[in-house]
Amino acid sequence: MTGYIDLAGLQIAKPLYELVRDEITPGTGIDHESLWQSYSEIIASLTPRNEELLAHRVELEKQIDQWHLDHKNQPHDPAAYKQFLYDIGYLVKEGEDFHITTQNVDPEISHIAGPQLVVPVNNARYALNAANARWGSLLEALYSTDVIPEDGGAERGKELNPKRFARVLDYALQFLDDAVPLYIASHADVTRYEIRDGALYAVLNDGNETTISNSECFVGYELNPDNGQTAVVLLRNNRLHIELQIDFDNALGKLNAAGISDIVLEAAVSTIQDCEDSVAAVDAADKVEVYRNWLGLMKGDLEFSLKKGGESVTRKLAEDRHYTAANKSELALPGRSLMLVRNVGIHMTTDAVLKENGEKVYEGLLDAMITSLC
Repeated sequence: MTGYIDLAGLQIAKPLYELVRDEITPGTGIDHESLWQSYSEIIASLTPRNEELLAHRVELEKQIDQWHLDHKNQPHDPAAYKQFLYDIGYLVKEGEDFHITTQNVDPEISHIAGPQLVVPVNNARYALNAANARWGSLLEALYSTDVIPEDGGAERGKELNPKRFARVLDYALQFLDDAVPLYIASHADVTRYEIRDGALYAVLNDGNETTISNSECFVGYELNPDNGQTAVVLLRNNRLHIELQIDFDNALGKLNAAGISDIVLEAAVSTIQDCEDSVAAVDAADKVEVYRNWLGLMKGDLEFSLKKGGESVTRKLAEDRHYTAANKSELALPGRSLMLVRNVGIHMTTDAVLKENGEKVYEGLLDAMITSLC
């Protein structure tokens, strides 16, 4: 430990004090010393109640342990056990029916049924990868995994295998047929996607044209500024977006008639940046690392550099994605997953802040203050 700063009846680890003073509070309009005064009042108010609850939990655990010891080697009696849990207050009687409503809930929580990641926030590389996993390449995912078999010359390797890519594309086009089907024919029959009068048209290999069966699934596009041709088609199914990238000059685009160079899916729409179970944050220095990464995620400036393939690569947070909507207005979609923070449980303590008597504070209360401030 590098020492403590005495303030507001607390002993604050110097690295944490400096993080709050120099990196978190500037620009917020919050005075860092006033913040610690508020936190001191929270500690004084909530610590006794927290201790009561934890003591009650310990008492429940003792009673439950004793019940199992008393009934050792006896056939389990579910009814008796349930009544015992009611008697000690572990279970409570169900109350009257009620209704609850919420406001200002992000669509990733309220409307979109998408995957969620959990990642240790103290690992900047992992945290960035998870935040950027909002969008992912379907073709890359298929090509690099055993979803696509490797028999018949379709094995993976360092160089692009056209046979394997053909299988990947077949799989991906079948996915498009399932998610955003055309009125007639298959996406595999398309030689060109065109945008006309706010609608998507697919030109087929027999010269005919068709559109997608549900026009609401077409939501946006991008045009190539050099030739005015369609470069990106943005589709939507079950509130999740599908981006067709079209480039006839691309190595992959040259391998199919429609020039599809990638199919990018809206994937992990939310991420839990975890301060608890997946993190080994033991002392004040660890906590500062956790908070600093979370701050970088919230400010959008977190970066991590690494060596990959002999070259230096810097991971950054993805920017929002911009399109022209079907009605020709501007359309922007989040480039990053919705990030939630998982604070440490209120039963743990930390030496990042000590009370005046030297006792550690409850870590969950410190997390709630600092992660909210970030």
